Amino acid sequence: MNKKTEQYQQAVALNYDHEGAPKVTAKGQGVIAEQIIRLAQEHDVHIHESPELVEVLLRLELGDEIPESLYRAIAEIIAFTYQLKNGAD
Repeated sequence: MNKKTEQYQQAVALNYDHEGAPKVTAKGQGVIAEQIIRLAQEHDVHIHESPELVEVLLRLELGDEIPESLYRAIAEIIAFTYQLKNGAD
């Protein structure tokens, strides 16, 4: 997930291992955000752009599970990503 503004870019990476809720595995702004996005692109990781969602996720600490209030939004993104990958196979 990323957000580009005139001043800086923001990104948050989540990992979902099917145990518990998805967790924040990387987050940053500026150069760090650009590196997160570049690595995601290099590894064919889906990038979802949502300025509102990234703002909330940036408040979490690395390793934190997403809050229950975001379960539905993140679940929809994960489901969409699975559909994209399964359709490509």
